[in-house]
Amino acid sequence: MIEVTTNFVDLNWMNVMYLFFVGLVGGLVSGFIGSGGAFVLTPGMMSMGVPGLVAVASNMCHKFPKALVGAIKRAKFGQVDVKLGIVMGASAEAGVLFGAHIQEYIKKTFGDAGSNLYVSMAFVVVLGIVGTYVLLDAMKTKNNDKLNKPEGTTKIAKWIQSIHIPGTMVYFRSLNAKISVLFTIPLGFATGMLAATIAVGGFIGVPAMMYVLGAPAIMASATELVIAFVMGLVGSFKYAMSGFVDIRLAMIILAGSLFGVQLGAIGTTYVKDYMIKIVMGVIMLIVLVSRGLMVPVYLGQLGIISPLSGATVTTLKTVSFAIMVTALVVGAGIICTALFKGLRAERKTQKIVATSSVAVK
Repeated sequence: MIEVTTNFVDLNWMNVMYLFFVGLVGGLVSGFIGSGGAFVLTPGMMSMGVPGLVAVASNMCHKFPKALVGAIKRAKFGQVDVKLGIVMGASAEAGVLFGAHIQEYIKKTFGDAGSNLYVSMAFVVVLGIVGTYVLLDAMKTKNNDKLNKPEGTTKIAKWIQSIHIPGTMVYFRSLNAKISVLFTIPLGFATGMLAATIAVGGFIGVPAMMYVLGAPAIMASATELVIAFVMGLVGSFKYAMSGFVDIRLAMIILAGSLFGVQLGAIGTTYVKDYMIKIVMGVIMLIVLVSRGLMVPVYLGQLGIISPLSGATVTTLKTVSFAIMVTALVVGAGIICTALFKGLRAERKTQKIVATSSVAVK
């Protein structure tokens, strides 16, 4: 029997304010890049002492209502491919259930230290690979944008779109092509499994839709919100039945993120695709450093390496927390700057149009 009461941390006003801010930035990032912003929220909660599994479970719980709000908002801008979201969301459910079983097994076998190590290592590996790739691609996309080259479809996406498997072909608006749904199953499963592991399925879901299936970045990030809603609904129920959802954390970060997700969604209408990729890549790599610093602490607690001294552990936790806060501020700063620049450019254009109209009259 798992000791449920030890899963939850004490909350004071400072913790509540911190969680609200984390939720606000997470929502901002979520609405902007569509990956749920959970890669900010899970480490953010762990930085204040929340066990890894509880952080993941509470994150998923807050995610699905926020994802629904973001999906509706971005659907109004015509950015959501509902059909692709539902198709990938269906296979993601199997991944969520499989990943949740692995999480619970590690928690029961190795305790909080094992669970924290598992979550942190997953963050380091996934963020390192995906963050680097996305950032490099953002630079390439930016250069093409300067040369007025349209966003190209990758070779693998062209190959997948060229394969015809009778009885499985479906047309997706975001791809402007028919593909076999068989290709979406492994992508959806991996997305769901990662979501159950670190509450961030979008790290696989968004790049997969962009680079493997051939969806534009803006539509991929918007469609991911549909997948996040479907996964979050089932994943929350699964974790809640085992007593891992801290509803206090979920409600506080939800309150902050509901404001942020709408601002982030509006911001996508004023920026180019490469800016979304830059935001995603920069935040991923900063969070990677924050989680990576905590790995030696968990290894020491498990006895895999010599236990670190109390002073060293305190220093690593403090630096990790500071870097996490830096990631939050940098992410919010990039998005808000892009949003304000877009608004200013739009007002300037409207002013020119209005002046021209008066001159013609």
